Amino acid sequence: QVQLVESGGGLVHPGDSLRLSCTAPGYPLDNYALAWSRQAPGKEREAVSSINLNGTTDYADAVKGRFTISRDKSKNTVYLQMNSLKPEDTAVYSCAKGWLSGAALQAGGFRPLGSWGQGTQVTVSS
Repeated sequence: QVQLVESGGGLVHPGDSLRLSCTAPGYPLDNYALAWSRQAPGKEREAVSSINLNGTTDYADAVKGRFTISRDKSKNTVYLQMNSLKPEDTAVYSCAKGWLSGAALQAGGFRPLGSWGQGTQVTVSS
């Protein structure tokens, strides 16, 4: 079972930025689409962003224009740059490898292969 490891979360103020990282030590992610999701207490997991093999990206409406997903194949890492953070962005953010069905992200377009990672906590509070 491949273990994806997320990092970069923290406690920030509204309007601040964070960059999350996700890697899979010893397991190449080159041949997979990658995605970030988040889960707030008492809420369903929500897909946030995805990136396919050629770099095409997709975002949930709630984060469009504020978040940017990218991947660095040389570092076997996917990033999520989060700007203009809001209190409603507070959640545990996780990543996964998978494939894209062609549907929009918010319509379940990303299909994870295996589990989402353990996640990193992002808290946005004044």
